[in-house]
Amino acid sequence: MPTSTETHKPANVRPGNPTHFSSGNSVPRPGDFTADARVLMLMAIAVVVGTASVGTAWILLRLITLCTNLAYYGRFSLEALPIAGSPLGWAMVGVPVVGCLIIGLMARFGSEKIRGHGIPEAIEAILIGQSRISAKVALLKPLSSAVSIGTGGPFGAEGPIIMTGGAVGSLIAQMIHLSSSERKALLVAGAAAGMTAIFGTPLAAVLLAVELLLFEWKPRSFLPVVVAAAVAAAERTLLLDPAPLFAYTGQMAPSLPAFLSWMLVGLAMGLGSGLLTAMVYGTEDLFEKLPIHWMWWPMFGGLVVGLGGTIEPAALGVGYDNIRHLLAGDLVFKAALLLLVVKAIIWAVALGSGTSGGVLAPLLIFGGALGALLSPVLPQADNGFWALLGMAAMMGGTMRAPLTATLFAIELTGDHHALLPLLVACAIAYATTVLLLKRSILTEKIARRGLHITREYQADPFEQAWVKDVMVKEPDAIDASWTVGETIDYFMSTDHRHKSYPVIASDRTVTGMVSRGDVLAWLSDTSSVDRAASLGDMLVEEPVFGRPDELVGQLADRMAENGIGRVPVIDASGRLVGLVARKDLLAARARRVAEERDRARLLMRQPQVRKAAGAAGLR
Repeated sequence: MPTSTETHKPANVRPGNPTHFSSGNSVPRPGDFTADARVLMLMAIAVVVGTASVGTAWILLRLITLCTNLAYYGRFSLEALPIAGSPLGWAMVGVPVVGCLIIGLMARFGSEKIRGHGIPEAIEAILIGQSRISAKVALLKPLSSAVSIGTGGPFGAEGPIIMTGGAVGSLIAQMIHLSSSERKALLVAGAAAGMTAIFGTPLAAVLLAVELLLFEWKPRSFLPVVVAAAVAAAERTLLLDPAPLFAYTGQMAPSLPAFLSWMLVGLAMGLGSGLLTAMVYGTEDLFEKLPIHWMWWPMFGGLVVGLGGTIEPAALGVGYDNIRHLLAGDLVFKAALLLLVVKAIIWAVALGSGTSGGVLAPLLIFGGALGALLSPVLPQADNGFWALLGMAAMMGGTMRAPLTATLFAIELTGDHHALLPLLVACAIAYATTVLLLKRSILTEKIARRGLHITREYQADPFEQAWVKDVMVKEPDAIDASWTVGETIDYFMSTDHRHKSYPVIASDRTVTGMVSRGDVLAWLSDTSSVDRAASLGDMLVEEPVFGRPDELVGQLADRMAENGIGRVPVIDASGRLVGLVARKDLLAARARRVAEERDRARLLMRQPQVRKAAGAAGLR
C-alpha cells in the first residue's frame, strides 16, 4: 500500500528553472503588481504610437472634409462647408446611396472588419485576435469612414479613429518581438491617442481604455496608454485648436431638488440608451432577412439617410454644430425634437446596415436633444445645462462607461463645475442600462458572433489563496524501492484511489510522480520494460513541485505550462507536506462563488449567538 509521508526532498532538479523548485530555492515573493522593466520599453514605443495616431486623426478629419466638398459641392477643397448649403437640391438624396455603395464594395472586396463603428472590432481583436490588426484594415477603416461621413452619414469620427489608432499601435507592435498582452497595451494606447487627437480629451481616453478596452488593470497596460494619450494631447495643439471643442460654463447649485432632477435625467437617458440599442440591432435583424448579399445593405441605409436629410439637413454628417447649439440653448423645442427623431432613425438604419462610422458624436446629439426637450419640466438651470447632462448620461448609459462619459463631458466643455451633476446622471443611466439590458451597443455585436465577454473586473481568486489552504495534507505516496511489476499490480488492483502518486526514495526524497499513464505505457511495451527494475530507476522525468507558501495562481500556471494535473507540495527543507490536484484548485474558486451567493445577517445574529451560548452554559 502507498505510505503517508511528511518528509521528502526533491532530487535531480535543474537549478534556475522557474517551473521547478529545489529544496534551496525560495518562492518568489508576491507583490502588488507583476510589472517589470519591460514596461519602460512599452512606454517608449507608446510615444511613437501616440505621434502616429495624431497624424492619422488629422488625415481622417481632412479626408472627411474633402469627401463632403466633393460629394455635395463638387469641389476638391479642404474648406469646411456645411452639407445644408449644398446646391444639389433633391439630388442630395442620392449622395449617401452612392457613398454607402462604395463602402459596401470596400467591405466586400477589401475587409469586412471596416463595417460598423469600430469599437467592437477593436475589442474583438484584443480578445480573440491576439491584438493583431492588419495593415489593410488600418488603411480602409479611415478611408471608408471618411466616405461614409463625408457623403452625409450621421456618424462621428471617434469610433473609426479608435479602430484606426488601435490598428496603428498594433502594426507597430507587430514589428517588434512582443507578447500578445504587450501588443494589446500598444493597440489600446493607439486607440486612446486617436480619441485624444480628435476630441482633446486625454483623461477620458485613458478611462475609455480602462472601462472598455484593456480588460485588465495592470501597470504594463495602463502606463503606455497614459503616455500615448499625453503625447497626443501635446502634439494635437500643433495641428488643431487647443481650446475645448465645445466650450461651456453652465452649472447648477447642489440641492435636494437638483439632485433628484439629475437622477431623473440619468433615468431618462438610460431608457433612451436601451431604445437606441434596440433600434440599431432590430434594424440589423431586418437586414439579415433580406435575400441579397450584405454588400448591398448599406445602399438601403444610404437611401434612408438621404431621405432623412431632406427632412432635416442638420441630421446629416458629424453634427458638431448641433452640439454647440444645444449647449447654447438656442434650439427651440420643435427643432430639437425634429433633430432627435430624424437623426436617431437614420443613424440606427445606417449603422444596422453595416455602414462605417462612429457612435460618440451621435450619442452626444441624442442625449443633448433629449435633455433640451426635458428642460421645461426640470428645475431652472443655466442655458444648455440639461443638454450637457443628457449628452454625458446618454454616452455613459449606452457605452456602459460612466466614468469615461463624466470626464469626457468635462474635458469637451472645460466645465469643471458640472462634475457632480454629470457623475450622478451618468451613474444612474449606467445603472438603468445594466439592469435592463444584458448587452450594450458595443458588446451585442460581438455576442452575435459567438463571443461572450464580461465587463466586470475583480481580483483573481487564485491570486488571493495560498497553496497550503487548498492542498491535501499527508498524501498517499509510493516507495521508490517498489519494482515496476509491483507498481503495475497495484494500479491494476482495486486498492489504488488516485491517478498518480508521489514516489519517495529510502531517504524520503521525492524522485518523481508515477501515474496510470506510465503503467499503461509499461504494459504496452513489455519487451523493453524490466518488471524487476526498481521504480526509482524507471522514473527519469523531472518532477514539478509546489510550495505551501506560494500563491495558488503561481502553482496553477506551472501545472498548465507543464500539462500536469497533480503536483507534490514540499516545504523549504524538501519535506513533502501535501499534494495539489486540479480539483483542489477549484476550492479557491468555490470561495468566490460562496462570497457572491451566500447571504447572512451578521449583526443581528451575534446577540442571538451569545444568548444561546449563555443558555447552554446555565445548563
